[in-house]
Amino acid sequence: MYLFLRALALSLCLWLPASWAADSGWLESPLNTHARVKFRTDQAENGALRLLLDVQLAEGWKTYWRSPGEGGIAPEITLQTKVDKLDWGWPTPQRFDVSGISTQGYQGDTTFPVTLQIPPDARRLQGVLTLSTCSSVCVLTDFPFDLDIRQPAPQGFNLAFTQAQGTLPLKAGMFAQVQAGYHNGELYVSAHRAEGWQKPEIFFDVPEGADFAKPKVDVDGERLVAKVLVTDGWEGNAPALLGQALSIVISDSGTAQQARVEVSDVLPVMPSKLPLGSAILLALLGGLILNLMPCVLPVLAMKLGSVLQLENRERSVVRRQFLASASGIIVSFWALAGLMTALRLSQQAVGWGIQFQSPWFIGLMVLVTGLFSANLFGFFSIGLGSNTTTRLATAGGNGRGGHFWQGVFATLLATPCSAPFLGTAVAFALAATLSDLWMVFTALGVGMSLPWLLIAAFPAVARLLPKPGPWMNRLRVILGLMMLVSSLWLISLLAVHAGIVIALILAGTLLTTLCVLVGVHYGRRIFLNWNAVLLLLIGVAFTVAMLNGDRGRLPMKDNVQWQPLSEQAITQALSENKRVFVDVTADWCITCKVNKYNVLLRDDVQKALNEPDMVALRGDWTTRSSSISQFLQKRGVVAVPFNQIYGPDLPDGEILSPLLDRKTVLKTFDNAKE
Repeated sequence: MYLFLRALALSLCLWLPASWAADSGWLESPLNTHARVKFRTDQAENGALRLLLDVQLAEGWKTYWRSPGEGGIAPEITLQTKVDKLDWGWPTPQRFDVSGISTQGYQGDTTFPVTLQIPPDARRLQGVLTLSTCSSVCVLTDFPFDLDIRQPAPQGFNLAFTQAQGTLPLKAGMFAQVQAGYHNGELYVSAHRAEGWQKPEIFFDVPEGADFAKPKVDVDGERLVAKVLVTDGWEGNAPALLGQALSIVISDSGTAQQARVEVSDVLPVMPSKLPLGSAILLALLGGLILNLMPCVLPVLAMKLGSVLQLENRERSVVRRQFLASASGIIVSFWALAGLMTALRLSQQAVGWGIQFQSPWFIGLMVLVTGLFSANLFGFFSIGLGSNTTTRLATAGGNGRGGHFWQGVFATLLATPCSAPFLGTAVAFALAATLSDLWMVFTALGVGMSLPWLLIAAFPAVARLLPKPGPWMNRLRVILGLMMLVSSLWLISLLAVHAGIVIALILAGTLLTTLCVLVGVHYGRRIFLNWNAVLLLLIGVAFTVAMLNGDRGRLPMKDNVQWQPLSEQAITQALSENKRVFVDVTADWCITCKVNKYNVLLRDDVQKALNEPDMVALRGDWTTRSSSISQFLQKRGVVAVPFNQIYGPDLPDGEILSPLLDRKTVLKTFDNAKE
């Protein structure tokens, strides 16, 4: 009996210090046989303390990250010891999806590194770990612990702590250019990684009052875009996230990085599924077709006039002129690519033709086209000093600088046009990597400059034109009128920004100035003839407009009851088993005008749009609109016109070609019916 008591006393003496040692040993609970934990700490120095929390879970069980997701509770340490600061390190989590519920956490063995700042005179670290573990059921377990922080660190502690810190996401170096956009309950996060992405996953620190569904991640080379449905978790409403700083972790192939990004209303452009080769081919075709658009015809006419002025039309001269113009086109597209790159890097919304949303840019173009028109009418000529002329002739080869700027001018006037194939190519470029963006924009420039390059390669084509003569003066007047029409069209775009009165005053001032210049330059007789022709044209225009309503093929006005465009309106119409026609347009978009008069104002299309089960939605992109930009970008589009048809048999919508075809529109209307 005496020996037994001595052995028991010795055992107690050995056990008591161990309970207060720097290593708690494995702690278990009879209420939860599927998990055990262990605490290890080093010796406190000047109030700084390092702590390791080891968690071992049985197969099929999991615990949770600091932001559990749609279910679960994050592990929590409640300390009895006074602590000035506690920094819990969270290893990169995993995602678990069960019955449509998405959670973020850990399985198997996990070690959490924790750093604390405690009072210098503290001797013990006491507290309780509350750990939530789940499989088919969930168990919430408390693990009390008591550590003597005056004791030396357990063997191998420093290595274990370093290894645990290695499981934490990086602060930087893995990806860059993070952007978060939020609209109508949908959150989009984009990030760029120079090495590209393999199988990325994204984890969110979910803000209070919000519930995030499982992210849908799309990858396009170096670019990642994640889409997440966000609700309030109860009624399904979309919580307010705009302006909030969102903490995210993105992992890929064993590497992860944590970042903070402010949520804005600018949505990233979704990655395109179009192969790069197809995008380049579409860009070449789209650029080529731009030469046939009305917005480029005046500049082509100017180029034609410059060729006619060459008396001998030497092959070398023609070749240099057209090569200079082609280089102006290509360099302009490079400048546009640079602008789009800057907007992408600054996380601004981008789109094709967005400069025509600026009244200052439109005003500059009005001034330039007006001056070109006056120059073609012969009212003035721009003379350069002898030194300047010599330099241009020497450096440019017969003054190639002017021909270069003709190419630049043609490109500027081409940007409001969205020719077939162009919209798809540009949408791909703005959503792809920066290198692909530059390749596609280069293809656009080459495509548009192909006719110019053709004449440069075969200058003999210029010899087929008639010989110079008095008829050239009449041609200059025709070219001037074409440029004047372009100038008046640009003035009409200013009506949206400055009002119709200001636009009419500008148009009247321009026409009056030209008429006065006609009188000064050509004399009274020509002045009267010009005014007579002008009045005749105005009268014919009004007569045609009046007769058009009764006898023409087009209605005098649009009889469709257009409603404002929104995602909610589409959802509401589909819930009522109706069809939806979406039309996104802009006053500066030439192709939009073509679609309007060739298709949308036709009697049969008007009749279809006024049927009881049809809802017509229109978005106006004439001026900047973040909601319309987001609507377009969500569909991988960055240009107008944009048309889409929804219906009971087309719940996801069918996007139509930029250049509408009446038969295709009517057929798609029928296909959308139930």
